[in-house]
Amino acid sequence: MAELPSEPSGWLSKNELEHVREHLPVLYVNVVPVRVDSAGQVTEVGLLLRADDNSIHRALIAGRVLYHERIRDALIRHIEKDLGSVALPRIPASPNPFTVAEYFPTAGVTPFFDSRQHAVALAYVVPVDGDCEPSQNALDIVWITPEEAASEEVLADMTGGQDTLLRRALAHCGMLP
Repeated sequence: MAELPSEPSGWLSKNELEHVREHLPVLYVNVVPVRVDSAGQVTEVGLLLRADDNSIHRALIAGRVLYHERIRDALIRHIEKDLGSVALPRIPASPNPFTVAEYFPTAGVTPFFDSRQHAVALAYVVPVDGDCEPSQNALDIVWITPEEAASEEVLADMTGGQDTLLRRALAHCGMLP
């Protein structure tokens, strides 16, 4: 009988991931979930509430792209992981990021910081039409207007440079006040 792998296909063990993170940039996707009206204008932005390292903060959807995984599949997987299986994301036929975020383990190299690793994230604005329920390590999701999302109060509640990423997403959609 063939021995089953200890990790699902495309996953690294904890030790393998730590080794890779020490030596190579890791590819991620970041997602700004939005609700749009019939004209395609952003009416609401979805922000997750997460608890990490003894702090609670607002966050965007983020996650690794697995080996041999298409970007669109990574987007769907992470949206479903954080917003539930009935979020109904509308991934475009040709998913092109609105920006690329370079996260470094050294603060100040770019606006983006991740103490664990050097990561390169392709960032997307993705409309979602379904019911969203926080899952995995998300405590809640709050839908707010683009104006509220651009407020200093909301942006100050984000870490690792995700406030910069949210501003860029709002600018990309023509929604900065």
